[in-house]
Amino acid sequence: MADVPRVRANNTHVIRPRRDRSNRPVRRGAVPATVLGHNGHVTTAPPNDPLPSSAPRWSSYVAVGDSFTEGLWDLDPGAPDRCRGWADRLAAALSARRVAAGEQPLRYANLAVRGKLLGPIVTTQLPLALELAPDLVSLVGGGNDILRPRADVDRLSALLEDAVVRLRAAGADVLLATGFDAGESPIVSLTRSRVGVYNTNVWSIARRHGAHVLDLWGMHALHDWRVWASDRIHLTDEGHRRVADAALVGLGLAPDDAGWDVPLSPLPRAPFAERARENARWAREYVGPWVGRRLRHESSGDGRAAKYPDLTDWT
Repeated sequence: MADVPRVRANNTHVIRPRRDRSNRPVRRGAVPATVLGHNGHVTTAPPNDPLPSSAPRWSSYVAVGDSFTEGLWDLDPGAPDRCRGWADRLAAALSARRVAAGEQPLRYANLAVRGKLLGPIVTTQLPLALELAPDLVSLVGGGNDILRPRADVDRLSALLEDAVVRLRAAGADVLLATGFDAGESPIVSLTRSRVGVYNTNVWSIARRHGAHVLDLWGMHALHDWRVWASDRIHLTDEGHRRVADAALVGLGLAPDDAGWDVPLSPLPRAPFAERARENARWAREYVGPWVGRRLRHESSGDGRAAKYPDLTDWT
């Protein structure tokens, strides 16, 4: 791995959100236009404001990552044994805008495989992505690592930054993502402090290298179990649809749905006994098997290949 400075939360700057005239925070989209790189050089970063309604500048896009980018559990209506997901939806949105502007469709590949740790994503998927030489790469990983109690967030952040440096040196724009805010999950919430540190590093890496950021932590719409699958780790089709719009915003583009982050209408809180039964069922059906795979050193992605390994015209 290249000699990349380690990123620590106590060395990062706290950025106060901009506010509008009503003193409400303005949602963060892309990172500021000019930032100072770690080597002292000024780097031009993506714009904050949405671009005009012209063709997106990217003609090719490769997605790398784990189950989140593979698309669990947004089942593809045309192929029920395959998942669709936010990255496929983002590619479709970008391609439609290109075609509407008279350009060729976006060429898209998805190399993500469920269960992958950040190390294998960088060592296995990243070289394949570089060979495809795309204009845009989404690099989202680290969540499976952080689920482990002994995760070294500094090491993960350095590994992520090294990957971003390689992609930017190859001329690709990069879309990163923060982790989810799992504060309402009975067990996954134990990772919340680690995810918070990792997210701080993600924003710092993006500022240093002119990358875009998909802000999952800041999405209000994701604080509703109805956009989460029954395993409470992956999103439903509605969750992935909203994340695809958040990705457009992170890229500095207008979303397809202006209400992408408007929460669903609230439901009455379930009785305590019902919630306790549901939590017990979830632990039995999902947490137990997950722990078993860890003890056996197995992964849900063992033996699985990327669903779209080659760049293809996307519609």
